[in-house]
Amino acid sequence: MARNPKKARRLVVAGETFLWSLNHTHRAGESGRYEDCCESVVLRRLRARGHLRILFREGPGRLAASGFPMSSGEVCSGGRHLNLHEPGTVRALLDEALRHGWCPDDPSGREIDGWTHFDAVVRRREAATRPG
Repeated sequence: MARNPKKARRLVVAGETFLWSLNHTHRAGESGRYEDCCESVVLRRLRARGHLRILFREGPGRLAASGFPMSSGEVCSGGRHLNLHEPGTVRALLDEALRHGWCPDDPSGREIDGWTHFDAVVRRREAATRPG
């Protein structure tokens, strides 16, 4: 049975449960091609009111999944990429957000530019997959 893509996924960190989802937005340009693509990860602690929206907007040297040849949830910059469907990537984004002051108990929503954490998350993911 396939997972419902609209349903938030669970991520358990140090005994605390977080929920996360991934969204893609864009607009159709005059040529019919997608423009202004943006991948966004939304995180919140279970039963908390506040949330964190991490945005990866397409721009010069920065790509957000916009169809072939990129996969859904993929963001790329400088020849490096992250797959935002991977729980390990979301965990690394959560760790970076917490390290930079996001408080899951804050009842207001917060929005951040994911590209500011891209390099650190790529390093975390590379370290996690390195043998030894």
